[in-house]
Amino acid sequence: MLKIRWHGHSCFEIKDDITLITDPHDGKSIGIPAPNIEGDIILVSHDHYDHNSVKTVEKTGSKIIRDERKRTIYNVEIKGIKTYHDKNFGENRGENIIFKFLIEDISFLHLGDIGHMIEGNIAEKIGQVDILFIPVGGNFTIDYKIAWDIIKLINPSIIIPMHYKIGGLSLPIDNIDKFLEKSMYNILKVGNEIDIEKIDIPKEPEVWTFTL
Repeated sequence: MLKIRWHGHSCFEIKDDITLITDPHDGKSIGIPAPNIEGDIILVSHDHYDHNSVKTVEKTGSKIIRDERKRTIYNVEIKGIKTYHDKNFGENRGENIIFKFLIEDISFLHLGDIGHMIEGNIAEKIGQVDILFIPVGGNFTIDYKIAWDIIKLINPSIIIPMHYKIGGLSLPIDNIDKFLEKSMYNILKVGNEIDIEKIDIPKEPEVWTFTL
């Protein structure tokens, strides 16, 4: 059984016997509570302050992943794929790594701060995805329209929006409303955390929204 918990922005905790954390922030720099967890594996999509606060969540022995190299750590298969933080091949905001990882036979894809539409060759590298973490707030990342274009291309079973405006967040990005209005799938409010097994993956796509 896996637990998925949201710590705000693009920071998620995926936990069974080990704890994997994506894009940690320090809380105070962006106006929301800091993650109060320690990660065995910490994925960092790019080196911006609202995604790279490793010191907030690391412990002795934490494995910090900042590159594309394919590897297996604690039975978690991880690979990174280079993308960009903007539409100009990184000229404005640099590169971004999207991470695909497999835990308990569930495939996850975390898009970090991707700033452009995914092309077919990247989609081929990604392959099948059960759970997709996708930014929807625009300005610094893709907006809700491009988010839906990417969702249609990747065709995940569970869509988890992230990187959007919530209470207290000090970044100038959009809230989740426009993204949800465009949804053709069932929208489930799952609270702050949810347990899931492979057998629970829905046959028809669903959007899961988390709260802090």
